[in-house]
Amino acid sequence: MNNTKDILTQKKHVISLKVSNKPGVLIRIALVFSRRGYNIDSLVVSESQDPRFSMMSITASGDPDTLHLILAQLNKLVDVVHAQDYTDSDILQKELGLIKISCSAEQRNQALQIAQVFKAKTIDVGQESLIFEISGQSEKLDAFQKVLVPFGILEVVRSGKLLMARGLEST
Repeated sequence: MNNTKDILTQKKHVISLKVSNKPGVLIRIALVFSRRGYNIDSLVVSESQDPRFSMMSITASGDPDTLHLILAQLNKLVDVVHAQDYTDSDILQKELGLIKISCSAEQRNQALQIAQVFKAKTIDVGQESLIFEISGQSEKLDAFQKVLVPFGILEVVRSGKLLMARGLEST
């Protein structure tokens, strides 16, 4: 019972890493989290403006003390240029989601109105389904997904958080 309470009270952390764009880097980073018992909730990797490097955005759950140790370990890895926790920083965060719902012709107008309120795009219309594309803060995607539950959610794919530091600071 106590373990369940600990899981529910763990804070979500948003971490950015600049790493060498080489095979095997991702597994070494994932092992650092795994060894410390930290769960990676989402992971986004993309090549940076310099093709020698990739940027990683990781959302992970756990206690701040353990995260401090993880960041120290990550920053010691040869292929990590820098790793930083942006959890309480003023950064830009966006997430992309695709949500497919079951939707009869009679329900279609209602579903389209809900999508309009959330500024979601309708990207596919089938006879018995709709697919929406939505972007924004994770909380916005969570709320949109929640109001679509009564229609019957068939599939959800989310990108994970993308983040970038504001101004001239590098992420």
